[in-house]
Amino acid sequence: MPILKSSFRAASALAVACIGLVAMPAAARDASYTVTLNQDSFFGFNPSFNGLVPANDTVDFSFYGTFWTRPAFGLGGSGGSLWTEFGVGANFNLADGKLKVKPQIGITNGSLLSGGARRGVGEGEERGPAFADGVVPSLTINYADDKIEAEYYGGYYAALRNRDSTGGLDFLHTWVNIGYKASKTVSFGPHYELLSNTRNPVDGANKTYEWLGGYVQFTLPKGFFARFTAGADLDDDNAGDFYKMSVGMSF
Repeated sequence: MPILKSSFRAASALAVACIGLVAMPAAARDASYTVTLNQDSFFGFNPSFNGLVPANDTVDFSFYGTFWTRPAFGLGGSGGSLWTEFGVGANFNLADGKLKVKPQIGITNGSLLSGGARRGVGEGEERGPAFADGVVPSLTINYADDKIEAEYYGGYYAALRNRDSTGGLDFLHTWVNIGYKASKTVSFGPHYELLSNTRNPVDGANKTYEWLGGYVQFTLPKGFFARFTAGADLDDDNAGDFYKMSVGMSF
C-alpha cells in the first residue's frame, strides 16, 4: 500500500522535525491559539482549533484538531459517531510574516474512513469506531498584506484500517480563495473548493462536491473574525447550492 507507506514516512519525518522545533530556543513572537466554529451545507457543524508555539525566528510548532459532528460520518448516536481529527506540524513565517506555509500530519479517529462502505456486512457485524482509522497529510498556505489576502488548503484523508473490498475510503479535500481588503475590517473575494472520494471499493471513485462562489469577511481587533461563503455546486449529481459560515478568535 504505497499511499500508507508514504504517509507513515511523512508522519515520521514531520514528527522528528516537530520534536526538534520544540527543543529550540523560543522566538520573540508569542504563542497563539485560534478557535473556529464552522458550519456548511455538507460537513455540518465542525469546530476546530490551532495552536502555534514559536520555535525560532521564523518557525512555529503547530498542533490542531477538528470535531466533526455530522451523524452520517459515524455509526450511531454515541460518542463513536463523532469523527475526531488531531495532528501536528510546522508553520513557516516567510516574507516578513506575510506568507505562512504550514505542512501538517494528522490522524482521524472514528468510522468514516475505516468503516467505509459497509454494504454486505450482516446484522451484528457492523464495524465500530477505531483509533487512527485514517491519516491526513495536509498543506495550508496563507498570504496577507495591506490589500490582498489568500489561502490554499490541500489535505488527503487516507484510510489506515479495513482497506478491503467492503471498506476503506480515501478523500482529497482542497480549496483556494483570494480576497481584496476594502478596509481593515472588510474583505471579499472568490472561493473554490473540491471534495473527491478517490477510493471507494463499492461505488468506485467519485466527486463528492465541487463548489464555486464568493466570500465576505469581517475582521475586528483582538483577533476576532467572521466569514460567510456561498455559491453553486458545479457537480451535476448534486442538488442545491452551498454555503458555509466561520467565526473565530485568536488569543
